[in-house]
Parts: sequence; structure tokens; C-alpha cells
Amino acid sequence: MEKVSILHLFTAAKNASPFDVNMAYDAGFDKVVSYTNVTLAEVVGLTQDAIFSRALSGVKREAIFIGGRDVDLAMQMLAAAKNAMFAPFACSVMADPSGAFTTAAAMIAKVEYHLKSQFGEDLSGKTLCVFGATGPVGSCAAIIAAQQGAMVQLVAHRSISDVEAKAAAWNAEYGVNMHVVDGASETAKLNVLAQAEIVVCAAAAGIQVISQEHLACAKKLKIVADVNAVAPMGVQGVSMNDDGVLIAGSKIYGIGAMAIGQLKYQTQHQLLKQLLAPVLSSESHQPENPSSENQQPQAVKYVEFSTAFKLASELLKRPS
Repeated sequence: MEKVSILHLFTAAKNASPFDVNMAYDAGFDKVVSYTNVTLAEVVGLTQDAIFSRALSGVKREAIFIGGRDVDLAMQMLAAAKNAMFAPFACSVMADPSGAFTTAAAMIAKVEYHLKSQFGEDLSGKTLCVFGATGPVGSCAAIIAAQQGAMVQLVAHRSISDVEAKAAAWNAEYGVNMHVVDGASETAKLNVLAQAEIVVCAAAAGIQVISQEHLACAKKLKIVADVNAVAPMGVQGVSMNDDGVLIAGSKIYGIGAMAIGQLKYQTQHQLLKQLLAPVLSSESHQPENPSSENQQPQAVKYVEFSTAFKLASELLKRPS
């Protein structure tokens, strides 16, 4: 009898996200089991309990999802889970804390898509400014853009030193070269926008960060993306459904939260399905005995924001 597919959801938060649970069921998992208030030190034990408690036919029918709200902790948990396993006792692991990895991936993929379609250009060498840079989505978007060759500026709206500390850690961890700029005052914000070619707004919901007066001063600005779906929008003049739409009275193309969210949903759905895909295609050919000479190691996936960005970019190239 075919064993049920199980997604083990690890989160450092008090509760598992209903969004992630729904997405997992819709992707095809039979069971979703959540583990809350998980610490980094507990990940190895939980992972090994998951893989050693089933025969290989069962291991091939499970995966681990890492949620929570802390981007850096999620990446550490993913690494811990990966290092706790060995072939053939291994399963796929996906990290997407607060949906930040797939949201950031979708946002930067949309930016790159419209940059190419409207200007025939890519992100390489572009000055890209991130408002809300220390939040989960903003930080991931900044790293992804930097990995694509953009000159990323993290806009500090309070303490520059706090953002600089985070930038230094991310630069070292991911081999990028992001810079911090002051955006705390009106004058400082205008100076930032005067140099920006792309603006990513990932600030807290319901807070307008950039007004139309700000945009009028942003003479080099080509693309602005806003993930805020709560009025007022983060960027005045960009509506939720805008998908590469010219902002009224400007030459700037806007991308709104719903356009980003639709691609985020597609990306997360497809990634979750991929966690099961190699299992479903090969399980009938795998012997139960783990010591069999014919046993092949399970093909596993380790999914984080760079994986999500690659898929989001591919999805945009597919015919609608």
C-alpha cells in the first residue's frame, strides 16, 4: 500500500501559518504536521526523527518546510536540516519564512521582466533602492537583486548603524556588495530617489513611503515595485493590480502587490509540488530494502530564495 505523503512544517513562531498549511495541501501533500516554537538546536533531532522512522518508501513521501518570520534563522535551519541527513535517508527541504522568499523572488522577477520588456535592459549595474530593507521581504529582495548584479542600496529610515550591521552580515554570507544610504529625512529621501533607477518598496503595510511629489523628483527612475496591499499604498500612484503600468504623469512603470502576489502564489505552489515530484515519478521503481545494491539515492531539493527567483523568472517566460 502506498504510504501517505507528509510535510513536516518547522517554525520558530508560536503558530504555523495557515497560508503555508493551505498551500501544502493544495500542492498535493496528504498530511501536514506543524512543530511550533522550534529552536535551531532542535532541527537536527526533528529531521532525523522524520527520516529514520520510515522505510525508504516512506522517506520518499515526505519533505520539510521551514517557516517562521526570521530570514536568517530560516536559512540556518535549512542548513541544519540538510546536514542532518545522508543518502538514501534524505528528504527535500524548503524554507519560506513569512512567504518572504517567494514574495521577494516574485517581486524581483517582475522588476527584471518589465525592465527588459520596456527598456531592453537587465538588473546588472542598475541602482536599486530598497525601502523596508531590514524586513523579511525587503532583505531577500535586496540580496536577490544584488546577486543579479544590481547596485543595491538599503535605505535606512531610522538607525543607519543597525542597517549597516545587517548589510555587512548579508554581504559576507552571500558574497554581494550592498550599501546603506540615509533615508530618514525628507531631504535624504529625495537624494536617494534622485539616483535610483529601480525602487523596491517593502515597508510595513498601510504606510505610504513614496508620494507623487517624490516620484516627480526621481528623474532616473524606471521601475517601482510595491508589495503593500493595505491602503494607503506604499507608493502613491501604484495600484494593487498594476503590472508594468505607467504611473500617471510620469515615465515610471509601476508593479503592485496583487501582480507580485499572483506570481508569488504560482511560485510557492510549483515549488511545493516539486518537493513531491521526484518521489512520485520514481517510487514504484525503488526497493524497500535500504541495503539493496540496486537502491539509488533519493533526488532531493533544498529550496530557498535563489531557487524561488529562478522559478519565478521561468514562470514569467511561459505562455499564459
